[in-house]
Amino acid sequence: MRELRRLTREFLQEEDAVGVVEIILILVVLIGLVMIFKDQLTSLVKNILSKITKQSNSI
Repeated sequence: MRELRRLTREFLQEEDAVGVVEIILILVVLIGLVMIFKDQLTSLVKNILSKITKQSNSI
């Protein structure tokens, strides 16, 4: 019975490490995409903010 508990505990700890690696990989991919499309994202945000500013002035 103790052996089963030990194996279960080790398995759960091992799965936590896999989750951390997955999160790190997702963050790396997102950062890469932001770096690739930095100029397009910047211009998109500027356009959106300028439209919001213009429309808020008309209210």
